[in-house]
Amino acid sequence: MTPDTLAAAALELVGTRFRLYGRDPQTGLDCVGVLWAACAALGRDAALPARYTLRSRAMPDAARIMADLGMTAASGPIRPGDVLMLRPSPCQFHVAIAATARSVAHAHAGLRKVVLGPLPGEWPVAGHWRLLPPPTS
Repeated sequence: MTPDTLAAAALELVGTRFRLYGRDPQTGLDCVGVLWAACAALGRDAALPARYTLRSRAMPDAARIMADLGMTAASGPIRPGDVLMLRPSPCQFHVAIAATARSVAHAHAGLRKVVLGPLPGEWPVAGHWRLLPPPTS
């Protein structure tokens, strides 16, 4: 799995129905479900949270989850395939997968589907991860 293939897998989910706590593209996905389904489509599975509060002041243990998916903290410009933890409000976190430096695939609760859209400038990036390079033999 490369960052580009992760971005492509996320783009394949655009149009999928939104469902809170959803983990199956056939029945619907939420933002964590988009990450899970994109990784699963590429053969990477991890124990992602199934239930969580919708409002929280503390960021979840995303570093452990991302490490389980073979990702590391990133800095600098956003690249296709990067996973972002966004903060739409002081008590809410949201996961998105970068399609480009300025657009993301994510589950949009208001539109009731997975969408491709601009990275919302008013949502601070609370976490930024990138796939680790594949091991060399």
